[in-house]
Amino acid sequence: MALVQYCTLSFLLISLSITSYAQTDHKRSMRASLRSAPEQGYSNPLDGGGSMLTLVDGTFPLGQGEPLNIIISGNSDEAVLKDQESEGGLRNYWLSFEYAGECLGQHAGSEQAANLGDGQGVLNETDEIRFDYGDPQLGTCKETIQGGGHFRYWTQKNSGAVFMAASYELPLTAGHDILANGYNLGRDWIIGNITQTTIPTLNLTNSSTYSGTTSYGGYNYSTSVQYVSGLLNNTNIGINHNITVQTSSSNSTDGLVAILEVKITGKPENSAASPTSFGWQLPPIVLSLSVLLLSL
Repeated sequence: MALVQYCTLSFLLISLSITSYAQTDHKRSMRASLRSAPEQGYSNPLDGGGSMLTLVDGTFPLGQGEPLNIIISGNSDEAVLKDQESEGGLRNYWLSFEYAGECLGQHAGSEQAANLGDGQGVLNETDEIRFDYGDPQLGTCKETIQGGGHFRYWTQKNSGAVFMAASYELPLTAGHDILANGYNLGRDWIIGNITQTTIPTLNLTNSSTYSGTTSYGGYNYSTSVQYVSGLLNNTNIGINHNITVQTSSSNSTDGLVAILEVKITGKPENSAASPTSFGWQLPPIVLSLSVLLLSL
């Protein structure tokens, strides 16, 4: 009897995992709409009444936000801009430089919102992505407890560009406060992972460029990075946590945004028929069945 229960629950667990993945991937694919990216691959949110700072509830003083300091250009390959892990999509790209979805698919932390000036108004973050410490399944649980790099993101409707608010947070015991210079460093540690170089944060200018290659799930990516000024101010004013984030050598945000143009340079054989392995976000019902299965 116990063997029958085990086999039945095993089959149900696998079926629910596959169904959940397929439904989630379909919804993400539906959100990728037709786009016409401006020449530079994105629109300045300020031109459409938006902001390059997120909206954060409960700041002191009120009205402070966090910088949108990385943009994945709408000139990137269309497949990369689709919010999915399959077919080399956005989430597979993030896995290629060791960033993944939240611990066991459960959101930990406050949500933020942004207005990208694309006619959609203020929208809550699409998701929060964390450094996975080399473990796509459980590494973000470690980041949630120990701290590390993370970012929230939004997609600009009129360009397809992905706007990211990156930072480096302290451990849970420190209330997930932001590390000193943590917005600039959080941005540059992502760029460092992509390019496999150490980014000289304090010496960057609007002419700094980098490039690198990453891979995951059989997909290879080539990323060109250009730091630009004029989107963000070099300031402490209006920046969340600015009292502790600013340093003697840098404002809370240095006024630079990293623009990424990403191209897929390699795919697995029969990639259309063989989706990338899934498992970095498990639905609660699957987790519950896992516990039940293990208790038999």
